[in-house]
Amino acid sequence: MNNQLKLLDCTLRDGGYINNWEFGNRKIKAIIEGLTNSGIDIVEIGFLRDEESKADRTVWNQVKEIKDKLPDDKGNTMFSVMILNGSYNVDSLEPYDVSGPDMVRVTFHNYDIDEGLELCKKIINKGYKVSCNPINIMGYSDAELLELLEKINQIHPYVFSIVDTFGSMTSKDLERMVSLVDHNLEAGIGIGLHLHENMAQSYALAQMFLQKHLCRNVIIDASLVGMGRIPGNLPIELISNYLNDYFEKNYSIDGLLDLIEAYIIPIKKEHEWGYSPVYFLSAKNNLHRNYAEYLLNKGNLTHKDVNHILSRIAPEHKAVFSAEYADELYHEYLNHCIDDTKARAILTELLHGQRVMLLAPGNTLNTCSETIDKYINNNKPVVISINFVPDRYPVDYVFLSNAKRYGLVKRTNCKKITTSNLNVDSDYQVNYNSLSGAFPQGTNGLVMVLKLLSDLQVKLVVLAGADGYRMEGNYYDNSLRSFTNHDIHYNAEVTEAIRKINIMVEFLTPSLYDR
Repeated sequence: MNNQLKLLDCTLRDGGYINNWEFGNRKIKAIIEGLTNSGIDIVEIGFLRDEESKADRTVWNQVKEIKDKLPDDKGNTMFSVMILNGSYNVDSLEPYDVSGPDMVRVTFHNYDIDEGLELCKKIINKGYKVSCNPINIMGYSDAELLELLEKINQIHPYVFSIVDTFGSMTSKDLERMVSLVDHNLEAGIGIGLHLHENMAQSYALAQMFLQKHLCRNVIIDASLVGMGRIPGNLPIELISNYLNDYFEKNYSIDGLLDLIEAYIIPIKKEHEWGYSPVYFLSAKNNLHRNYAEYLLNKGNLTHKDVNHILSRIAPEHKAVFSAEYADELYHEYLNHCIDDTKARAILTELLHGQRVMLLAPGNTLNTCSETIDKYINNNKPVVISINFVPDRYPVDYVFLSNAKRYGLVKRTNCKKITTSNLNVDSDYQVNYNSLSGAFPQGTNGLVMVLKLLSDLQVKLVVLAGADGYRMEGNYYDNSLRSFTNHDIHYNAEVTEAIRKINIMVEFLTPSLYDR
């Protein structure tokens, strides 16, 4: 693998998000020369865009503008530029010659894949090596990724890059992604990896990737001190040192440190980057980083508030930032925000040391009534029903988060625990915002009440009537039927949401969530 492994420095391209690519003419040349002399395999020297070039910036309009920045002796170093699909007229790209960049990396979204790959083909026909860099690969399902790889195989680029745009990748994700790509990408196409520091895992993930020992070209992106759009990238000085120690590479760490001291530290004193909790939150929810920035800049939200709002962002809005949509969620959040400290304290005391039983409105409340009656008679639990009150079982509390369901139970004699999105009479009102983000497909009463009980220090609940989503025969009473259609992943999503809550659940009746 040693000869197939290449390290790509993207300081002058990705790092440019920090300083608007204004490195300065002399410094651009010095950084390129220093990286080349340090033995870096590929140096990325900026973007090609349809905009006017300036000598002190690493955003270019013509390849000829780049040539005088490159060293006379390239050695074994390749040079690359990046094009975002739709941002550059490929007709302006000159045919490849050895005095200019060797590779063009093309980025594209999941909504313009075909246009992006057509751009790749045109660049290949001009003689360049091409790297296909799909934006936010974590947003692809396995089926979508396999479909993309089929198209990649048809154009046979130099490399296909796994780009963790939102920094949300975990070791488990990397394992799955690399396995899928390696087993379905044609031989002869390399695999690249571009990581971000949202969860401070880039160095660990890069090591894990290297331990795969793939039998193909491998390219790892990194930058000096991890310079890049906040929170930043994999630091090249770290990964190059690791490669020297364990992969018989010979990168000059001293050369990299000289570049850092002369050119990067002065920038870092003026423009901070690196791990920050707010970008962890964007990664945690696998969405565009601007949402977290935008909300925190409101000035009246804590990181916890931002986390609750981000958890509500619908899948179709995650990849592309919308200030209008963010404002809509922001104002909705403020309208539902209350101080529920007193209500929670009372409920914590009332439930302390009690057996707690939850009743969800599934049809097993009818079909398993003997089992439920026996449990209630033998154990005398505190019974909490969820968005309904059954007439055949004794109920101590009803948890209400659904306005439509409230209309069916408002005259009940049991105590009401309501969420703050309901402007209704209540015995105990709790903050809707603190519970609503526990389920990724929108609000779910069962998940919300489990989250609340966990917050109230309840360790174990017995659950009946949580049958899981089915098309027919799903409810204790047909008047409770929801006409919202769910996809095939809904039950698995609920199961996973329950698993993540710090509470033990015993299913008394059959459930599709009991896995």
